[in-house]
Amino acid sequence: MANHRTLRPLERCVLRLVDDGVDEVEIGRRFRRRPEFVRRVIAYTRIPRTGVVPEAGKLRPLERRILKWRADGIDPAEIGRRFRCSAAHVERIEQLTEYKLAR
Repeated sequence: MANHRTLRPLERCVLRLVDDGVDEVEIGRRFRRRPEFVRRVIAYTRIPRTGVVPEAGKLRPLERRILKWRADGIDPAEIGRRFRCSAAHVERIEQLTEYKLAR
């Protein structure tokens, strides 16, 4: 079975219910799905996944680009126009990226 960190929330919830002894019909009813869907979800969690969890210090392309432009002295409002978002959003991304790098 896959590492729980690599599973989607639905998959984690289904597996938790299976571990609690809830049958597939009841799980399907709770998610408004057929029991076949629940069986497929359980089967898919057994398939190994690669590259799903990003490394702790790895930055997304957006984060790298914003940090580079900010280091070059470009104003957050100008970066926001380039990405079609607000200057406040760019500043939040910059702050969260710096926090991510500090960890």
